[in-house]
Amino acid sequence: MSGKTRSLFGTAFKHFVNSLKPRASPGQLVGRDQHGNKYFEIAADPSRGKRYPRRWLVPVSEAKFTEETVALEWNAWLRNRRDQPPTEAEISANIALSKMKKENADKLDEKAGRKADASQKHKHMSDFPVYEEYEVTPGSRDDLK
Repeated sequence: MSGKTRSLFGTAFKHFVNSLKPRASPGQLVGRDQHGNKYFEIAADPSRGKRYPRRWLVPVSEAKFTEETVALEWNAWLRNRRDQPPTEAEISANIALSKMKKENADKLDEKAGRKADASQKHKHMSDFPVYEEYEVTPGSRDDLK
């Protein structure tokens, strides 16, 4: 017996069982970042109607994954803003440049007499706009009496 079935129930059961099996990723592993996220790509094939490559990432832990853990260079590659994936040297150079800019900004703040504390930078801002004609706490205005 060949193991093939022609009944509707047998075919449906076979497809159900196959849907539960884990599938291998059809894409090619392109690289990994410093957090351990894996980046995959299926190349573009204009003859089949795929003008753009399909790109995605598989995070190390989906429970702890946030957008901020993806480096800007990898984000640009995922969104097809760049053709080639970033190199480790490029990412480390950009991180070093970012750290240098933050240090220089802190030095300028100290020189101007301001504290280089992140909690002090936006102290005057509130979560929502405050208008004089509206009450923040209902019933607290004295002119309504």
